[in-house]
Formats: sequence, structure tokens, C-alpha cells
Amino acid sequence: MLCSTLMLTALVTAGVYGRPSLPPLPVKDGCHQVSPEVEMFRVEGEAIILHFPIFTRVLEVRRIALPTAKYLITRNNGTESEAYWSEGRVQQQVNQLWFLPARPSDSGEYSCTYRNDTYCVTGRIVLHVYQSDSVDLNSLSYPWSATEGERVEFNCPSLSCFNKTDGLIEWFKDSDSTPLQPDRGVLMIPAVRRSHAGVYTCRLTVLINKQHYQVSRVFLLHVQGTDPAFSTSVPEVSTTPEADLHSRTMSTVNVGPPVIVYPVNGTIFESPHGSGLELVCHVLTECQMADLTLITWLVNSQSLESSYLNRRALQGGRRVTRLSKGCQIEMRLVISLITEEDEKAEIKCVTKNKMGSQEAVVILQLEDSTFTWLFVAVTTVSCFLTVVSVFLYLLFKPKRKKKMDYFLARQNSTFSF
Repeated sequence: MLCSTLMLTALVTAGVYGRPSLPPLPVKDGCHQVSPEVEMFRVEGEAIILHFPIFTRVLEVRRIALPTAKYLITRNNGTESEAYWSEGRVQQQVNQLWFLPARPSDSGEYSCTYRNDTYCVTGRIVLHVYQSDSVDLNSLSYPWSATEGERVEFNCPSLSCFNKTDGLIEWFKDSDSTPLQPDRGVLMIPAVRRSHAGVYTCRLTVLINKQHYQVSRVFLLHVQGTDPAFSTSVPEVSTTPEADLHSRTMSTVNVGPPVIVYPVNGTIFESPHGSGLELVCHVLTECQMADLTLITWLVNSQSLESSYLNRRALQGGRRVTRLSKGCQIEMRLVISLITEEDEKAEIKCVTKNKMGSQEAVVILQLEDSTFTWLFVAVTTVSCFLTVVSVFLYLLFKPKRKKKMDYFLARQNSTFSF
């Protein structure tokens, strides 16, 4: 019995540390919960396709394919949930929710649940839809910092869900209605100058259900000089309906460069084969510089999109928290599956704004399972030797002569009561 227990313990240990299963998902109200998606910010009047990339990736990595299971997308309104059909202005298409077009009233939290009669898993995302005359540019735009003379390339982001085969992407700067010269959807500035700073908008017309809809994305480009100590102006965008969206006032700031407080440069992250890994970069900066501070993850000195981790990793989840001394910015990197290919991979968090830059490098390392298998081998050999010893003992145990005990009873005995 003891040997069986040791064998079972050894095999379970090997399963956990040798090729472990993924950690279980947390459960709430009987349904497994996936980490929330990156919040989405859009403008009214445009087509929006609400999708759940982290949720979808978790289903793929964990190979969750349930018989008779269906997707259900709902909007959470306090204690009630509103479901959607496959027709109308807001319609569910498999695991996506289409807004044709979007309205400010569509803002809220949405959940996507994959379930059958015995199992369910759900993810959620928050959508913000702004009125066209009161856009929060700091939330809507993609901040981008560059240095004078640097080559800058803008790709119109988050368009993978749209059928843009026949669409032409046009770029506009500030309030100018004349489009810039497109370059296959990529806006390139060979050597950026201070005069290039401003708001860049890419617009695309897409065809959905035989109707045309507009889609746009916004970049806020800030250009710093070659001397980091040189003070420059920070654009402040008005969000009042009467003000021009791109009007700016000038203010001079003297702040320090952003500081990466976590992770520590040179940290080694150990992770077992087959597991998932989430890295979070924490950057401390002045609050007036938070929106102009860029944070990104690099893999072996390449962008995530260009690296070998492109299909297994997702960057996002930017969040700004106001502290007593400045603001802290967080940027997540979620790796859905760790494999042998990730051994010694160099993951770098890079942050920069007009006052300077900093980077922190972490190294991925697979947990060593040699000790685990050695433990299994020793336990197995010990159990085997124990069984053999018991068998040999029983086989060669010396035999003893059996003693016959006789009980002689007196005959003709008289018993009195």
C-alpha cells in the first residue's frame, strides 16, 4: 500500500512538473472566468466589431471545444443582461458583436459566454463610444513619441476583423480635410521633424451586409528634439463641443524621464512547459506626461508582431493609476503557451516620452524537470526492491513443524450441577 502511494505521488509530481497542465480558470456563478479584454474606445456613427481576442486565445490554447456548445454575447446592465440576435443594428455573429453603426448608448460592459449543458467559460470587455463632438482624444488615440530625424511608420490598427480588401485607407493630419498621400495603408515619415507633430487619422470605408460604413483610428504624434533637456510644448486637446478637436495650447513642463519600477532588469522568469505566462510592466511618470508615454514589449529586440511569439502572445491592457507621487502606467504581455522555443528568450519592456527612455530585460527559462524524473526513478526502484525483498522473504522463510495438541477427556466422568 505504501509503495502504491509513493508511486502515485511520483507520477502525479511528474505530471505537474514535467509536462504540467494549465492552471485552472477561476469560477464565478458556476462559469469559468477569463481575464478581461483591453478596453475599446470608438466614435459614434462608425461600424464597430466587438471581439474577444484573449477569450478566443484561451479557448484555443486549452482546446475547449464542447459538443453542442454555443456562443452567447450579452450586455451587463446591473442585475440584468441583454442578449442579441443575428440581425438588426446590433447583431451577434458567432463570437463577435457588430454595431452597424455604433451609438453612444452602446457604451457598457459586454460578456461572451461559450457553454453547453455541463460547462461554460466567459470573458468580458468594456466598450466606450464617444459622441463625435465630445471626443476624449487621450483615450481614443494611440500615443506615439518620436525623436527628430527618426523614421516613423503608422499602420492603421485594429482592422483585422473588417473586410478591407477593396477599401482604400486615407490619412489626414489635424483638421485638414485633404488626405495625405497613402502608401498601401502605411503612413511613413522618413525623417520626422517637430512640424510633423499632431493628430493623424486613418479612415477606411468597409462593406458589411452590402452596406458601406466608415471606420477610423487616431494617432497622437509627439516629436522631441535631439536635446532631451530642451523644454517643449505639450498639446492639450479640448473636449468641449464648441472647441476645435485639434486646437492646442502651449504649456512648458520640466519633468524627468519615465522609470520602469517592475520588472527589474535582468530578472529570470521560470515557467513550466505547457503553461501560460502574463508579464506586466509598471512605469512611473509625471501625470501630465502619462498620455505621451509609450510602453511596448519587444521579443529578442523585435516587435511582437514581427517576432516568433506573434501567434502565441498578446500585448495590451494599458492602465493608468494616479499615485501620491506621479502616475503609474501598466502594460500587459500575455503568452498563452510556453514551449521549448521560449527557452532563453529575451523579453524587453521599453518606455519613452519626450524626456527620455528606459528599458528592462527579462529572460524566459523553462523549469528543469531533471530532479522530478530522478525522484520518480528513485521511488520506482525503491518500490521494486521492496516488492522483491518481500517475495524472497516469503519464498525462503524456514518452515516450522506443526505441533498436534491433544485433549484427553476422562471417560465415564460424572458432571454434577
